[in-house]
Amino acid sequence: MNTAAAIAAPAPVRRAPDTFAIALMVLLCAIWGLQQVAIKSTNGALGPMLQAGLRSTIAAVLVCGWARLRGTPLFKRDATFGPGLLAGVLFAGEFICIFAGLTLTSASRMAVFLYTAPCFTALGLHAFVAGERMRRLQWYGVALAFAGIALAFADGFARSAPGTSSAAGVLGDALGVLGGIMWASTTVVVRATSLSHTSASKTLFYQLAVSAVILLALAFALGEERHVHVTPLALASLGYQAVAVAFVSYLTWFWLLTRYTASRLSVFSFLTPLFGVAFGVLLLGESFSSRFVLAAALVLGGIVLVNAPSRPAAAK
Repeated sequence: MNTAAAIAAPAPVRRAPDTFAIALMVLLCAIWGLQQVAIKSTNGALGPMLQAGLRSTIAAVLVCGWARLRGTPLFKRDATFGPGLLAGVLFAGEFICIFAGLTLTSASRMAVFLYTAPCFTALGLHAFVAGERMRRLQWYGVALAFAGIALAFADGFARSAPGTSSAAGVLGDALGVLGGIMWASTTVVVRATSLSHTSASKTLFYQLAVSAVILLALAFALGEERHVHVTPLALASLGYQAVAVAFVSYLTWFWLLTRYTASRLSVFSFLTPLFGVAFGVLLLGESFSSRFVLAAALVLGGIVLVNAPSRPAAAK
């Protein structure tokens, strides 16, 4: 397929999520909510960039094998190379923020800040994708979520995560928000470019392969390979991140994006920080203040408003 044909091809019709898509999204949210706990529990055994790079490398190999098994071409010229590289760089940036941020802040706080992504996604889709224009209620949702972010940052200055200074904790929180922006930017690139016409396997492979190169190069530049402590927990966590999260869940997510409306799928993202906070409390013994609970409620409320379905037009 030449470039002109790829650009001229009509976008596939995407429908509202059905019962099957909703069930998948709830499961994905639980998987993603546990991810922050898995990363934080392994940071002491593997450096954050090395952990992230190995995760992407393992998952990229699995995606390559999956595509080969299904006969899905990954290296065919189809005008997706440029957007694929951009998506991969953004994907790497997201996980640099997540893995580095989790050395400074709690898994619970990271879950809330990272999953501001639907709000940034709505803003990006509004600007770059036809048919994804924001309505007044969605603008209110963005404002509500940003008010929650501001309150959460204020709480971070007053209450630091265990073992960190207040300034370090706030930096970790900021990296969580930046990670959310990177994630949202990746989704917009997937929807607004020729990647929207290619397979979920190829879209994911671009992100994993490019991020693996960037993250491993950064890990070796920082000398993280000299401070590896292999433990059963570290291996189990890395396996969970690479197989369950980076391979199965992301492949499923991008498959859903090719069939269902992105803004409607994103409404379920509010479940992920709830799972993340719950797992952080149950598995890591984390705690949080009443002010942070209010901030999280504002963020989640904003996400719900941003992704609220539009009312059908009144019959004339």
